[in-house]
Amino acid sequence: MSRSVLDTPVSYASAPSGASRLSRVIAHPATALVGILLVSLNMRASVSAVSPLLGDITGHYGLSSTAGGLLTTIPVLMMGSVAPLAARLNRKVGPERVVALALVTLVAGIVLRVLPGVAALFAGSLVLGAAIALLNVTMPGLVKRDFPERAAAMTGVYTTSMIVGATLAAALSVPLEHAFGGWGGSLASWSVLAVFAFLAWLPQLTAAKRPALATTSATAAKLSGLWKHPLAWQLAVFMGIQSLLSYTLIAWLPTILTSQGMDRGTAGAVFAVSSLVQIPAAFLVPLVAGRTTNQRALVALMVGSMATGVAGLLIAPTAAPWLWAILVGIAQGGGFGLAMAMIVLRSGSAQVAAQLSGMSQLVGYFIAAVGPVGFGALHQATGGWVLPLAVLLGCCAVGLTAGLGAARRVVLSA
Repeated sequence: MSRSVLDTPVSYASAPSGASRLSRVIAHPATALVGILLVSLNMRASVSAVSPLLGDITGHYGLSSTAGGLLTTIPVLMMGSVAPLAARLNRKVGPERVVALALVTLVAGIVLRVLPGVAALFAGSLVLGAAIALLNVTMPGLVKRDFPERAAAMTGVYTTSMIVGATLAAALSVPLEHAFGGWGGSLASWSVLAVFAFLAWLPQLTAAKRPALATTSATAAKLSGLWKHPLAWQLAVFMGIQSLLSYTLIAWLPTILTSQGMDRGTAGAVFAVSSLVQIPAAFLVPLVAGRTTNQRALVALMVGSMATGVAGLLIAPTAAPWLWAILVGIAQGGGFGLAMAMIVLRSGSAQVAAQLSGMSQLVGYFIAAVGPVGFGALHQATGGWVLPLAVLLGCCAVGLTAGLGAARRVVLSA
């Protein structure tokens, strides 16, 4: 009989004898799972909440479209630049404390972003991007440590939760703006979700008795030569290309469709379908990945789905827009889940998973940040979509090459 993730013991280091019974209760896998789910809901929500309100925000401050675009680009850049710091923090203070610190920082960033003044707007975006970076790097290591026998399945659970949070934020931003009488109240409301996640995480913070991710010392657990390892670079490039394709099409898909004569309402519905199909894909693909000896077939399937959707938008955008959107959505959700699952599956320990996650996200999110801006620049320079979409097809080829290498059955160990 297959075991549930809730049957998998959480492997915390030994606690003081007087607190052992209490530690076993509060560190129960069910408690850990609830904490991970609530934390994951916050990992994209505060960023996704901006896009539907961007026109109102830029109008309020008189910002140019380029400056407005930075509000969504800055967090992505911070996700990459803060990633190495997150890996070091995990080794020094432990993942539970890093998650708690990240949630407090996230609340601070959300609140700062809605204070008066354009400086606060951008400073808040920087702060919340840094907070999300800490969570991005820490979660794979936590999953690898706390659910070692179900790491891929749990990766699917928390990546799905991330996408659900992003989807809810995008869908609810405008209704919340109406409810609170302005975009500031709408953006600020997402701090409540972060506070709930912090409260749910307190049992894990209490149960943490040692700072290291593993029972070995931080020095012994550190993987040397990571930046020279081909597999690490293949994972990083696959993560980056997948994220570049996703962020670019999230930003531009409705515009592509409306420029071809589709009305805004229909284009919005097509985009919504694309977003919704990401959810089951993000859950199922990592689940399948954990049951295979290597993930090459899944890499080919995800990249092929993206390439087919992009080719459809290039050749006949309005002939079958729903199909193209579904294919793109499957690749976005499933590709991201697959990238995160392969980080866990290629890691021999929780500490290595944190290091590999830090490198992959440093490289990956810097690659991803180029996508929406570069795509828009190509469109502006050429006046059409042929060259920008053709470049995305070229990116698919790069992603396929890197992904097939990363999908090999190789495990990095310290």
